[in-house]
Amino acid sequence: MSTSAVNQAAENSGVSAYSETKRKNQVNGKTIGKPELSEKAQKYYEKLKKKFGNMDFILVSADMKEQAEANASKYAQANRTVVLIDEDKIERMAEDESYRKKYEGIISGAASQIEQMKNGLTNKQGVKTFGIKIDDGGNASFFAVIDKSLAAQRKRIEEKAEQKADEKKKSEKQAREEKLEEIRAGRGQNGERISGEEDLVTVTAGSVEELMKKINNELYASLSDTVQTDAEKQIGQHFDFRG
Repeated sequence: MSTSAVNQAAENSGVSAYSETKRKNQVNGKTIGKPELSEKAQKYYEKLKKKFGNMDFILVSADMKEQAEANASKYAQANRTVVLIDEDKIERMAEDESYRKKYEGIISGAASQIEQMKNGLTNKQGVKTFGIKIDDGGNASFFAVIDKSLAAQRKRIEEKAEQKADEKKKSEKQAREEKLEEIRAGRGQNGERISGEEDLVTVTAGSVEELMKKINNELYASLSDTVQTDAEKQIGQHFDFRG
């Protein structure tokens, strides 16, 4: 091969490497802001999402890192944990194996803590989703998206359940629970979709223990004006913070 051919091959190879690691394109899907990733980072990001397939990853642009949690509520889904991760971390994770292992380990550990908290949380009603955010220092913070409007819905449901308890020949609690299941499924009495009634608030904490306390405070405040039985008044008042 001639010298010019060798030089041309090297040049082409350099262009290919540059296009994969340097040239960035805007990312589609679940995003906050307008994040961009190189081709190599996009490939890694897809692998990361598959590796943690039971979680919802949301890619955040560098200019939206501070506001990310407040914008995460629109992606909230029941039984899915949200992971907010910024474009710079994905780029570095794609390039640096030790950095990648570190942050994948942080994600895995934080997810385990969230699952343990879910199992220990007595009062889950009103919690739309849980989430994780990792800062530049490798510290995980936790957040939850709460639908405060559930308290008002619950009160209306309970009143209707009381009115119809006799004619349906069901206990008051059974009727109430059936209606609450409809709300959790997002459907009304006749199967219609309930929309436009959400009152979402996001609470953030540095630990799952702190997050549980904040969730409890929000839900207790939301339910303070509802009709509750003595047993229901105890819901969410006791948490076991032991590991």
